[in-house]
Amino acid sequence: MQKDFALERFALPTGVELDVAIAGDPKNPPIFLLHGFPESHRTWRHQIPMLAADHHVIAPDQRGYARSSKPEGVEQYTPDKPVADLLALADALGIDRFTLVGHDWGGAIAWMAALQHPGRVDRLAIVNGPHPQIFQRSLFDDPEQRRASRYIRTFRDTSIDQGLVGAGLERFFASTFTQHLVSAVAGEDKAAYLDEWSQPGAMTAMLNWYRASSIVVPAEGEQVERPAWIDGPFPLVAQPTLVIWGMKDRALLPIQLDGLDRLVPDLTLAKIENGGHFLPWERPDAVNAALRDWLARTAG
Repeated sequence: MQKDFALERFALPTGVELDVAIAGDPKNPPIFLLHGFPESHRTWRHQIPMLAADHHVIAPDQRGYARSSKPEGVEQYTPDKPVADLLALADALGIDRFTLVGHDWGGAIAWMAALQHPGRVDRLAIVNGPHPQIFQRSLFDDPEQRRASRYIRTFRDTSIDQGLVGAGLERFFASTFTQHLVSAVAGEDKAAYLDEWSQPGAMTAMLNWYRASSIVVPAEGEQVERPAWIDGPFPLVAQPTLVIWGMKDRALLPIQLDGLDRLVPDLTLAKIENGGHFLPWERPDAVNAALRDWLARTAG
């Protein structure tokens, strides 16, 4: 696939170096794209050229992923760290306010950045990334979502890391990864994943995002003390917000949309009925159409 963007390296005051895909005219409105697990800026390979026509597009490989820095220690991957990376990257590019798009873990970081830094995030778009309060509540109240999230408990087990090398990466690709797909991956796309995952320390670093998270994932049938914050008032999202959701997502079920309009007053919801978790490249035309329409309606 011919790239329509450059990959640049940025050393940030947060202590990491990130590879960042950049496209479009810097004079155009800036838009940041945050990928999730277990991907990289390549998540957005079908969106970057489309957005670059009238935006300045910035898509980092987040800390721990691909060839970006992989600081040691679980504590280096608490959500505040990639939020700080995002803001530091914007500062390095001389960007004050921007539109923010996130998928999966990138969505979690985007929710947090928008809630905590409304002065920086102009508009918010989320692709299959659950709102933190709704997600945590569903893990207590919905048996199906709790069952679907069992993989998080597995990912938090550090003993799995030693098996995620060589042939172990092939097994991870063929089982854990592909079970969440609605389309096949082969050829250069599969090779790109295996290359990124095989970078020294990459699998541990990527899994540390799950280990550093404060989200409680009870075992099936387990009785755990209910966090008080999931039933109390929660800050509202101030920005115009687009949520694009693949309704066949096997990891994040449609219950993640229940009550979202109460937490996001200016919400546009685009449901993609035949889409799974990895919407940006499995259903790129639908994602691009939803983004284009929403960006045009909310411009200025």
